Amino acid sequence: MRKIPNHGTLRMTKVIYPLGLCVGLFIYVAYVKWHRASATQAFFSISGMALGAQGGPQAHSPQETAPRGLEVFYGIMFDAGSTGTRVHVFQFARLPGETPTLTHETFKALKPGLSAYADDVEKSAQGIQELLDVAKQDIPFDFWKATPLVLKATAGLRLLPGAKAQKLLQKVEEVFKASPFLVGDDCVSIMNGTDEGVSAWITVNFLTGSLKTPGRSSVGMLDLGGGSTQITFLPSVEGTLQSSPPGHLTALQMFNRTYRLYSYSYLGLGLMSARLAILGGVEGEPAKDGEELLSPCLPPNFRGEWEHAEITYRIAGQEAASLYETCARRVAGVLRDRVHHTEEVKRVEFYAFSYYYDLAASVGLIDAEKGGSLVVGDFETAAKYVCRTLETQPHSSPFVCMDLTYISLLLQEFGFPRNKVLKWFARKKTPWTTHYGSIAGLAELGHDVIKTDSATAAAGGGADPQRPGWARAEQHQPHRSRPCAEPPPETLCPCSGKAAPTT
Repeated sequence: MRKIPNHGTLRMTKVIYPLGLCVGLFIYVAYVKWHRASATQAFFSISGMALGAQGGPQAHSPQETAPRGLEVFYGIMFDAGSTGTRVHVFQFARLPGETPTLTHETFKALKPGLSAYADDVEKSAQGIQELLDVAKQDIPFDFWKATPLVLKATAGLRLLPGAKAQKLLQKVEEVFKASPFLVGDDCVSIMNGTDEGVSAWITVNFLTGSLKTPGRSSVGMLDLGGGSTQITFLPSVEGTLQSSPPGHLTALQMFNRTYRLYSYSYLGLGLMSARLAILGGVEGEPAKDGEELLSPCLPPNFRGEWEHAEITYRIAGQEAASLYETCARRVAGVLRDRVHHTEEVKRVEFYAFSYYYDLAASVGLIDAEKGGSLVVGDFETAAKYVCRTLETQPHSSPFVCMDLTYISLLLQEFGFPRNKVLKWFARKKTPWTTHYGSIAGLAELGHDVIKTDSATAAAGGGADPQRPGWARAEQHQPHRSRPCAEPPPETLCPCSGKAAPTT
């Protein structure tokens, strides 16, 4: 029996340039916060932080020898996604009177994600420790005590029951506090889905220059992860603000300006979670008595095993008159009444990331290295072709028909017409597999610089009644460690001492 890995042939590309940009800001906001410098000046200079970001797939350094007199500091960011855990070790350098530049970055990823250890929490410690060892090797010993260490978890942990997620966070916190790095009490947490979307929107609009160029139109963001999918854009039509359901609007405050954003994260509609739903499975539950999950979206003669969230499922295809048509009906049933349709997306320029990129590249719709653009209808065209081919010929991934059909219908459910153009950044500009959503930690460090606030958004924004002013898109309870303690006067801590946003 053929066993299919969780990802098939997909790599789930995430952009490192935005992460360097955003985490550079993350670390520097902490730095200026505890050294009484100007956070606003730092924020406007973040485009320069990525200038040194070039090199190989695991680490990159400046190509020129650094001048004497540089002040050097480091930061460590763990990104705990639904399909893997990644560590990013950043080195920054600053000349007197200037803002920092990102001069070195090291990256390593491990699979599976933290959520895979929900029933055996102790096993999660080994992977976390392995990634911490990467940081130890990369950061000089004398800097360890002053280097902030943070973990942000995403949809994988949001999908777990609260008690299980909390136990995982506590284990990570335990491992972190046994490390030689600087760890605050609230530096292990689960990002809320809205923060993921807003963070990515900030990133994309800095990359396109929209936030730095007065009068320039902003762009929207589409992100398809393993456990959730996000859509975020800045509405210009009042009707969008008035008709949006509760929880779909949030206000982003930056430098005396408030952006009323349409931003929502759909938990359970990430590509891997969607696969399971299309197969008829239930998240976190093995099939009853080892029964086979049948799907018209798989090749009719296919039979094998697929692993998702540390559970192995027996799966098989079904005979169908038309693989695409039958699969499309099944996918439409999974999406029915779960996605909000908004007309304004037709008029907004959008960039797409993650599995959107991987699927498009895997079937030749865009160049795998150069990125590019396509129209939404190209996904449907590719799905019909691939599904028809799978009826008679094997493919390296039995999920390719299902995945393309799902993406095609998901985009149409959002409101994108078939002729709508979507864009991707070139991989040479954003070359590594990572997650840029960690910028959400900015809200915990510098409330005076950036925050999301549904209370100031249009009516129906869905603010959390327990913590007014913070949007709640995914209706899932927060899992956080204790409030961050106030650091000593001259230490660098990635926590603010203020209440952080809830999930």
